[in-house]
Amino acid sequence: MFPHSVPLRSATRQRLARRLRPCLAILLALPVALAGCGLASGHAAGELGANQTLLATCPKGVKVASKVDIDVSGSDRTAALDAQRLSAVEDQARRTAVCGGHLQVTAFSATSAATVVLYDGEIALAGATDNARLRQVPAAVSQVMTAVSQAYGTKIATLTPGGSDIAGQYRLAAEYLAQLGSGYRLTLVLLTDGFQTAGFTIGDTPLDTGAAEALAAKVTVPKLPGASITVAGIGQAAGQPPSSAVVSGVVAFYNALCHRTGAAQCLSVTDYTSTGR
Repeated sequence: MFPHSVPLRSATRQRLARRLRPCLAILLALPVALAGCGLASGHAAGELGANQTLLATCPKGVKVASKVDIDVSGSDRTAALDAQRLSAVEDQARRTAVCGGHLQVTAFSATSAATVVLYDGEIALAGATDNARLRQVPAAVSQVMTAVSQAYGTKIATLTPGGSDIAGQYRLAAEYLAQLGSGYRLTLVLLTDGFQTAGFTIGDTPLDTGAAEALAAKVTVPKLPGASITVAGIGQAAGQPPSSAVVSGVVAFYNALCHRTGAAQCLSVTDYTSTGR
């Protein structure tokens, strides 16, 4: 009690409590209201908003079949996944979790048989509403990234670093999609410098667009109608960087190869750019 204060009578205290009770209720409800408006926990609200935007881009009526293949041949092998490749895997894990579907992450080298699986699983989040499911996305993505990072160093040690069969990954992608059955749409991301050595060689000399397309026409690839195919990391080889003419020819080759599969979207680039964030 403060000095010189006058004690309140019981009736007065009760009247004051009744008057303050509605104000107290408003104050207690304020954090919940702010959270509902996205004003509480800025990071969580921002991530939820980004995932809501990504949800709007998901294919309708089908689940996604995401596949990320990481080249670990001699020119591309690293002790741990670098930032760009981690970003690509995380990006596809998030999209799979948001849209619902299956994710497979592999590492490959000299032949299509020289492939190891780093992650393979269906990602289906439970929840009565979209937002309830989307709030589970960060935890699901974290689990995928932990599994991939832990498997990477151990499993790539079983693959020979010599040679690279990038074209062979298209056949494996078709097999992956067939195993999942109907109701899935393929997103294939190949993380590679693009320098093919198994069966034929590309990347050692410059190719103009015509020559690149002619070479692609000789390569057997499966039909992947409706698929989205990205080849990222082209030209990013260890040691002396290739000339821009060499990189342009490799890009033209993979664009032509993608078009031969009948894919809906084809992108061949030097740097992977994360989407949906």
